[in-house]
Amino acid sequence: MMKRILTLFLLSLALISCKQEPRTDFVINGIATDVYNGSRVYLKDVSNLGREVYTDTAIVMDGKFTLKGSVDEPKVRFLEIQGVQGEFLFMLENSKIEIEINKQLMLDSKATGSKTHNDLVAYQSGIKKLQEENRTMVNAFMKYRKDKDTVKLDSMKVILEDHGQRFLKFPAKYIKENNNSYFSLNLVGLEANKPKFDIEDFLEAYDNLTPNLKETPMGIKVKRKLDSINVEYQKTAHLQVGKVAPNFEAPKPDGTIVSLEELKGKVTIIDFWAAWCGPCRRENPNVVRIYNEYHDDGLEIIGVSLDGTSRQQNPKQAWLDAIEKDKLTWTQVSHLKYFNDPVARLYDVNAIPATYILDKDGKIVAKNLRGRQLESKVQQLLKQ
Repeated sequence: MMKRILTLFLLSLALISCKQEPRTDFVINGIATDVYNGSRVYLKDVSNLGREVYTDTAIVMDGKFTLKGSVDEPKVRFLEIQGVQGEFLFMLENSKIEIEINKQLMLDSKATGSKTHNDLVAYQSGIKKLQEENRTMVNAFMKYRKDKDTVKLDSMKVILEDHGQRFLKFPAKYIKENNNSYFSLNLVGLEANKPKFDIEDFLEAYDNLTPNLKETPMGIKVKRKLDSINVEYQKTAHLQVGKVAPNFEAPKPDGTIVSLEELKGKVTIIDFWAAWCGPCRRENPNVVRIYNEYHDDGLEIIGVSLDGTSRQQNPKQAWLDAIEKDKLTWTQVSHLKYFNDPVARLYDVNAIPATYILDKDGKIVAKNLRGRQLESKVQQLLKQ
């Protein structure tokens, strides 16, 4: 019995002594077939401002290169090679990593040895699948347009729009479904650098991450960035698509005060323009045509003029003359205060022409549509 206990004790000691400590450094062994000797390899990170910054370099010799270093936690990195177009995105962690460069298409290079990189590959596979679906839909759309099949064409427009929304929401969806992945945490930070960023969706995705991820240095850094973006977002949150358009009151040319609430129709366009605005005046014939064609079906337009610039000798007369010349028969309002117009400030209008399109419930469904896009959205909303 004593002999058995001693054997078990010695075995447990052997297992403990054989247990590997977590690796504290990385080694990247690169295979760069057909890449010229002497070509420089760049390892890149993304700064807080969304700019790519170089963190290390290596030289290709005999189709190989090596990069060494350490990271405090798994991070997204980019690999660029002098003379080779594009860059390779991968997850870098403290391990022995092999990267096989695809000179023809850097995006299709392969990385092994980084466990967290597998999550990135799964994400990219999801993106590729959506892209393939989109190509199939676009091909069908082009065929219907060539065949002049208006019924299928209109149906495909709705399908394409829905698919576009799925594409935009895929990153946040992936993060929510993979909430214990370092890649998911990295993805939040990468997406936050993009100009079109749904802060509400990504705050929800971040909150769904596991506590151990949120408590990491990167987790704290990403949260700080999200909070900063959210502060700016909240200033115009009431103007986001899906929100009810804020009500306003403004004077018509005769001084009568009207409100958005009393002017709304089944579909309402709030059109910010001015007599002095060349692009606005050039778009007016299209708006007139849309109004004349769909007004009887429930379309209303409210023109908000930003006349009142100091360069105008008689802003009100210029406004009235433009209304008459362009045949703008819908309701027109203005405080004649240029971009200090209270309605323009309420709607965060900093450039014109600018439009807000509202549905029958007064919710904002689109912004700044012109030409055929504007008409198509009006048609779609009137059918609902």
